[in-house]
Amino acid sequence: MSSPKRFPLRRATALALLAAVAIACLMAGQWQLRRGAEREALAAEMRAGRDAAPITLDAGTRDGPDWHPASVRGVWLHEFTVLLDNRNLKGRPGLWVATPLRLEDDPRQAVLVLRGWMPRPLPTDPPADLRPPAGVAEVRGTLLHRVPRLFDLGSLTGRAEAPPAFPGPGSEPPRVQNLALSDLARATGLELLPVVLEQAPVDGSALRQEWPGPSLDAGQNYGYALQWFGFAAIALVAAIALAWRTWVRPRRPGPDSEHEDHDAS
Repeated sequence: MSSPKRFPLRRATALALLAAVAIACLMAGQWQLRRGAEREALAAEMRAGRDAAPITLDAGTRDGPDWHPASVRGVWLHEFTVLLDNRNLKGRPGLWVATPLRLEDDPRQAVLVLRGWMPRPLPTDPPADLRPPAGVAEVRGTLLHRVPRLFDLGSLTGRAEAPPAFPGPGSEPPRVQNLALSDLARATGLELLPVVLEQAPVDGSALRQEWPGPSLDAGQNYGYALQWFGFAAIALVAAIALAWRTWVRPRRPGPDSEHEDHDAS
């Protein structure tokens, strides 16, 4: 008599699990749709920014929207150059070179410039000459509000990466994986503008000004969303079929029921 009660219970548990799977897949599909929409919005923002009129950074104009072209005049502060590690370019390991530029019209302020990419040197290679040209320079590039970050364990543990220490070891600038403007300002004592300038290509430069940018492939997210909705549909169909077999389809009399009827008579 106990087995007929346990059997629907097992099916009810399976039905609940199928419903949970369907809900989880629907939520994952909706997240992919939102992520795809965010990437489309970012792509539109980048196109609009890069088509906008250039901004001139100075003591009066210290900020601007992301992805807008900008220019600035000032003097390089090579003693505060920082190397950003693990910045690959087309599969090649390398470094980004970042140097503050002191504003020409206000020497109290500076802007951090991502000057370009260089291949990672071997331990036996001599130190690269990263010194920028002396004198007042005019730098053109694209505005960002922070140095593009790479994933690090600090994002999970809550431990922030140590700011750069000046001077670096030997004759090489300090290396870090991620660099916050607040950390650089604290380490150098500079009053930094709240933006970063990705330098535009420079003729004759030993550095390569090729910036990867964020991923904008919204079609990939929509493809994943379709897959998740497909998984949800499969789970829902399985749940409906199980519910129909358990509670809707009429029971056929079996040997046990006939035996019970005979005992009752």
